[in-house]
Amino acid sequence: MALCWPAFLNHYPLIFPDSVSYLGDGRGVARALFLHRPLGMEPGRSEFYSLGIFPFNLGLSPWPIVALNAALTAWVLWLVVRSLLPRATAGTYLLLVAGLSALTSVSWYVCFLMPDILGPLVYLAIYLLVFARETLSGAERWGLAVLALWGITAHATHLMLAMGLLLLLVLLWVLVRRVPALRGAISGAGLVRVALLIAVAMAAQMGLHAYLYRRPSLFGNHPPYLMARIIADGPGTLYLQQHCASLDWAICKSVGHLPDNDDDFLWTEGGVWSSADKATQQRLMAEEMPLVLATVRAYPRMQAARSWANFIGQIQDFGVNDFDNNDWMQQQLPLVIPNAATRYARSLQARSAVPTQRFTRLQRWIVIPAAVLAVVLLPWIWLRRRHRLLGLAVVVLPALVANALVTAVLSSSDSRYQARVIWLLPLLAALIAMDLLTARRGVRV
Repeated sequence: MALCWPAFLNHYPLIFPDSVSYLGDGRGVARALFLHRPLGMEPGRSEFYSLGIFPFNLGLSPWPIVALNAALTAWVLWLVVRSLLPRATAGTYLLLVAGLSALTSVSWYVCFLMPDILGPLVYLAIYLLVFARETLSGAERWGLAVLALWGITAHATHLMLAMGLLLLLVLLWVLVRRVPALRGAISGAGLVRVALLIAVAMAAQMGLHAYLYRRPSLFGNHPPYLMARIIADGPGTLYLQQHCASLDWAICKSVGHLPDNDDDFLWTEGGVWSSADKATQQRLMAEEMPLVLATVRAYPRMQAARSWANFIGQIQDFGVNDFDNNDWMQQQLPLVIPNAATRYARSLQARSAVPTQRFTRLQRWIVIPAAVLAVVLLPWIWLRRRHRLLGLAVVVLPALVANALVTAVLSSSDSRYQARVIWLLPLLAALIAMDLLTARRGVRV
């Protein structure tokens, strides 16, 4: 219940325009997959996430999805705490969860009808499977495997980060095998399991998309995010202005009024993508990678500078401030949840009155000291050979950096992207502090 307080405060689960698609697409995907009926539409979001949440709402109420998010988050946090502090009591665990819920963004994304919370749970599952495998029962390993599979297929960035973490951990495994004191700190069997999970997730994506759309792909029907990003950054626009005279590209028809914002390119009424017919959208998708590659070749320094600026901006931007009302969202929500018209209207979000600014300031006061504490105490963790704590740091810190890099450089900058994972940093700092206190009391863990 502690993880659900933002939904209770709001009087309704927190939603986003994409939530409407996720809530509505599950029924159609289930019919196509299990009843072999025509899909009738091509979802632009993860079919696996829509399918996973469908049994928990059935078009009746989104509250069970919040309960599912809370249960999964609480379970994974318990496994993490137990792996590091096996003598920790239920009271210690509940105190940690209550602190994270009250002071960080974790509870906000538990209550958010989006796949955002699944990303950090996947990264924690990777830590558990690789660094703390011996603390898990067989059933827990299988449960984490199922959760990781769903989380990896729920969003493209989760797959990218999982692959990046696997490569990093394999490199570390090769290195630590030569250090007797660290040998065995990383589970080779755990790495194999994570690699298999990623391979199965990729195969499942390819297979589902081949079945639904007769064309295998990893990411299904997605807008040209990279095209929007490189045009919004400026170098893409410059390239098109200089070369469209000799190019037979659909994007060249819009070269005179290209926006400097990726949201305007993709979603604004009258935007390049949103106003294009299906045939034009297919042409734009085919032109995306040629434009990106040509632009990077033509202006490598300019694009690198813009990408670096996007990354720096994103890694510092973790405000919880993406919960205002949206007219389209409010109009479309009753089409997928019929009783939502009156219930959502009573929420704070419907009035754009969710108190996010004060909470954003509070979280910044928590995250910055947590970052300092984690960095300062990392040498202590190394010297005391706290291999699991070090493993958690090796997963969490690169995940935070990679999340900012992938979202800001390949898609767009948005405070929501970093806020959904930033709570892992206070979690790491709190566990380091708890381990230090345990050590000072003379309790050997």
